[in-house]
Amino acid sequence: MSKTFPKISKAITMAAKEAGPDPANNAKLRLAIQQAKAANMPKDNVENAIKRASGKDAADIKEINYEGKGPHGVMIFIECATDNSNRSVANIKTYFNKAGGQILPSGSLEFLFKRKAVVQFDVPPGMDVEEVELALIDAGLEELEVNEGTAYAYADFTDFGKITAGIEGLGIEIKKAGLERIPTSPKDFTEEQMNEIETLLDKLEDDEDVQAVFTDVN
Repeated sequence: MSKTFPKISKAITMAAKEAGPDPANNAKLRLAIQQAKAANMPKDNVENAIKRASGKDAADIKEINYEGKGPHGVMIFIECATDNSNRSVANIKTYFNKAGGQILPSGSLEFLFKRKAVVQFDVPPGMDVEEVELALIDAGLEELEVNEGTAYAYADFTDFGKITAGIEGLGIEIKKAGLERIPTSPKDFTEEQMNEIETLLDKLEDDEDVQAVFTDVN
């Protein structure tokens, strides 16, 4: 909780700053609040995070991306929300250096990842998957994957609000949603290599400024 709550609070504040404090009109905020509820984050924390969006603290929080090459050539894209970019970059450089990796110039990995809106939900009993797929095409759906009753809807990142609203409009409860970076050419690694890679990923994900980490691991 000591690490989860601050990350969720930043996500709520940034979402409210970006598209307003009303969850009904802000898909990102609505889903960040859902995430807070799932983590048993107190209501007061949520309300304070929304209020910060209009205050000085929100102006100080910046979204910054870092790109790097980790052990065994794994490519890593890191999204941060920070009030101190010097601290963030110093920490991230330290993690990469200790793992035998390196930070890359901004934009180096853009071509290796497709940015997509990804929404996860359970297909309601008795609801036809093909009907769901057809109903979501106008909401920007590009692909729908279903595995043992759990569906993953993919859309362009610019259609995040449309696809989430479309799914909710069908009376379906969203389990998880966000903007993800999906590798265009995922790579396989051995178990031994993955142990080293995961050590670095754990360090990155534990950092208070890091909101999301994406790799080209298959």
